Amino acid sequence: MMKGLAFVSLMLAMAGFAHAGQEDVIASCYDKKVGVAAPEVKTEIVVAIDQTTLLDMTLRQEVADNVKPFLVGNHGFAILTFSAFSQGRYVQVVTSGKIEGGIPEQARNDISKPLLSKFDSCLKKQPQQAMQVVGNALRSAFDGASTQLAKSDVMASFKAISSKVKNLPAKEKIVLIVSDMLENSSVSSFYTDKGASVRKIDPIKEMKLATDNDLLGDFGGAKVYVIGTGLLPDDATKAKKYRDPKTMQALASFWKNYFEKSDGKLVELGQPALLSPIK
Repeated sequence: MMKGLAFVSLMLAMAGFAHAGQEDVIASCYDKKVGVAAPEVKTEIVVAIDQTTLLDMTLRQEVADNVKPFLVGNHGFAILTFSAFSQGRYVQVVTSGKIEGGIPEQARNDISKPLLSKFDSCLKKQPQQAMQVVGNALRSAFDGASTQLAKSDVMASFKAISSKVKNLPAKEKIVLIVSDMLENSSVSSFYTDKGASVRKIDPIKEMKLATDNDLLGDFGGAKVYVIGTGLLPDDATKAKKYRDPKTMQALASFWKNYFEKSDGKLVELGQPALLSPIK
C-alpha cells in the first residue's frame, strides 16, 4: 500500500491541472467571413517549470532563447509550473495558445482583397503577441520560484504533465522541462540525509519505487529536453554544490530510463545547460 502523501500526490496528479493563467490567449484570425478553416497545429512546445529550482539570468535566457524559434505559424505553446502537490503547488497552466498558419494560395483567390488584407495583418501580429505573452509567463514562473518549499513532487508532476502532452493534437510534441530533477517527496529523496546536496542514487531501486507508486507517465512519444539537472541554489556552500560525475551519471541514468518507460524521447538532459538548441 502507498504511503499517505504518495497517495495524495498520485490522486492530485490524476485529477489534472489548476488554471492559474489563460489558455488560447492568441485571438484567431480565421473568423466566419474568411470562410476557411484554420490549419491544424503541426508542432507544440510545452515548457514545464519547477518552482523549487532557482535559475540565474543566463539559464533564464537560455529557456527563452530555446522557446522563441517555436513561436511561428502552425505552432502551439504552453507554459506550465509545478513543484509540491503536498504544499498546494499543483501543476498549473500559466498560459497557452497557438500561432496560426496562412490561407492556402488557391483559397486566397476566392476571398476579397480587403478581407485578405485584414487577415494578413492579423496573422502578422500573432508571433509578436505570442512572444510578449510567453515572455511575461516565463518571468512570472521564474519569479515565483522558491527554495522554501520542503518538497518537490517531480515524478507525480511529470505524470500529470504527460497526460496533457499526450492529448495534444499536434503531430510533433516537444517538452522543455526546467528543473533540477531532484525528487524530494514521500516516495523518495534524491538529496543527502541533511538535504544539502545531491546523493548518488541507485537508478534501479529508484525506478522500482516509481513503478510501485504508479508514478510513470505517458508522453505519447514527445521529444523531451531538460535544463537545470542537478542544479543547487547559489547560497549553498562550495562543498555542498559539488556534484561528482558518478552522482550525475546515476541521476542521468534514472531519468533516461524513466522517460523511456513513460514513452518520452529524452533528447538531452542539460547539466544544467543544453549543449545544443532544441530542434
